[in-house]
Amino acid sequence: MDDNDPKPQPKRIGRFKSNFGNWTWRGYLPHFDDGKSIQFVTFRLYDSLPKDVIERWRDQVERGKIDEAEYHRKVDRFLDRGYGEQYLAIAEISMMIEDCLLKFDGVTYKLFAWVIMPNHAHLLLVPLNGAKLSAIMQRLKSYTSHEANRILGRRGHFWNKEYFDRYIRDGNHFAKALRYIEMNPVKAGLCEAPEEWRFGSARHRER
Repeated sequence: MDDNDPKPQPKRIGRFKSNFGNWTWRGYLPHFDDGKSIQFVTFRLYDSLPKDVIERWRDQVERGKIDEAEYHRKVDRFLDRGYGEQYLAIAEISMMIEDCLLKFDGVTYKLFAWVIMPNHAHLLLVPLNGAKLSAIMQRLKSYTSHEANRILGRRGHFWNKEYFDRYIRDGNHFAKALRYIEMNPVKAGLCEAPEEWRFGSARHRER
C-alpha cells in the first residue's frame, strides 16, 4: 500500500510512546486506533526484517529522504522476498492462524480480506462492539504464537512486536487495499492467480 494517511499524527520523541487523540506511537510506528475505522493491517514474523534495515529506513524518513509511503513500499517489497525462517509457509501453522482469524470474524471484528504469506500476513478489518485494534492484535498474536511454537517444538519470539496499520479513508481506498491483499501472493511470484493461494480470502471469495 502506498497511500499516505492525511490525519495529524502524534509527535514522536526517540522511540518512546506518546498519544495524540486516537493516535499512538509504539516503537517506530504510529497507530490510529479509534475502534471503528476499517484498518489495513500487516504483521510479520520476528526475523522477517533485519533490525539494521528498519533503522536505516526510519532514519531516512526522519531526515526527509523518503516519506512514509516509500517506507511502507520498501517494507512490503522486502517482506515479499521471503527473508527469515518463513514459518508461515508450513501449512499446519497457516491453517491454525486462518482458523483463528475466522473464529472471531463477526465477534470482535468484521474481516473483509486476508492473506497469510510465508513470513507475514495482511488483514482488512473493522473492529466491532467497541473493540480496539491493539487488543485484537494482541490477542491474535498471543494465541497464534503460542500454538505455532507448540507445533514447531520451539520457544521464544514468533511474531515481531510491532504491526503496521493504516485506516481506510473511503471506498476507493478500500478497493485498493482489498486488491493489494489478495494479489500479494501473485505479486510475490508464489502463484499465478489470487484464488490459487491456499491461505487467503480470494480463495474463499471464489467459492
